[in-house]
Amino acid sequence: MTSLSGRRPGLPGVLLRGGAPVLLLALLARSGPGAEEGGRGPITDHFDGRRFHNLEPIPLGFGDRISREFSKNRGPWNGFAPGVPAPCPVDRVGDGRMRVTWVNHATVLIQMDGVNILTDPTWALRSYPRLGPTRRRPPGIDFDRLPPIDVVLVSHDHHDHTDLPTLRRLSAAHGPALYAGLGNGAFLAANGIRGVRELDWWRSVEVAPGLVLTAVPARHTSGRGPFADFKRLWCGFVLAGASGSVYFAGDTGEGSHFAAIGARFPDLSVALLPIGGFEPAWYMACRHLGPQTALREFAVLGARVMIPIHFGTFPQSDDAESGPLDRLCREITEAPEPKPKVVILGHGESLEVPGT
Repeated sequence: MTSLSGRRPGLPGVLLRGGAPVLLLALLARSGPGAEEGGRGPITDHFDGRRFHNLEPIPLGFGDRISREFSKNRGPWNGFAPGVPAPCPVDRVGDGRMRVTWVNHATVLIQMDGVNILTDPTWALRSYPRLGPTRRRPPGIDFDRLPPIDVVLVSHDHHDHTDLPTLRRLSAAHGPALYAGLGNGAFLAANGIRGVRELDWWRSVEVAPGLVLTAVPARHTSGRGPFADFKRLWCGFVLAGASGSVYFAGDTGEGSHFAAIGARFPDLSVALLPIGGFEPAWYMACRHLGPQTALREFAVLGARVMIPIHFGTFPQSDDAESGPLDRLCREITEAPEPKPKVVILGHGESLEVPGT
């Protein structure tokens, strides 16, 4: 674990170049039944009756996607680096304490108020089936050494966040309550994952006595093929209970929703913010935070601690393996005092969060 005050961790790498078009590969990687099912419902500020949309549009079109496919230039990444998984986490955390463990990518184990929550769980070898980029780090916790999982949160339907085999395995082994955005229930049920509870933005439910889950807006897309179809809602989540509150952003670009979340939850203990998948900026910035924009929105949120996620696992964009962390450390070093409170966790490492 690194609590930053200007130190820059080094991550070695070897050159791996991207650049071949992957539209056909993405088509081959589409999910099975239910992938194209849309929804109908009342019109809202982010739903037109058939498809969802962002509060602030993503200004990219078909030509931009084609240009992106033919101009990929990935920075250097290591090959697979086998690591020693972290020790088995404690079964439960209570007494006003909170424990946050970064498994890796966007998978985080949150333990608070006696409840165990997993975000966007993936133990997959590839970021999407068959032909996607392979993971370069093993999950920081062995699946079979997980504590009892009570709640699973799925932010959106992209393969690296909705890993169907992992969700089926979790359902069989732990039987957790699973929460996702509107429109995701039918898709997941068609793929063998039933009992999903759908939430709209700003909808709250009590997942355990005194522990409230709220789905919050994000600026992103949905769809399992090469092009966004916007048929299932994407979101972040806030968990608030006696031990404090945690914001899990999922995947998102910058937007006014950060100020709205900070206003609705003025005492956030922890913000889990993605920092990877930010290059090239002309294509990624409207849907993915990078190190600089994550720090900027962390300040807007007003949370006490930021834990960066969504980096160093799958080589999905043009980021180099060390790119997100190098840039994050540089931004913090150059920031004026007081420095933002950022804690970088290693794969499988935990942070004990002081109580409120």
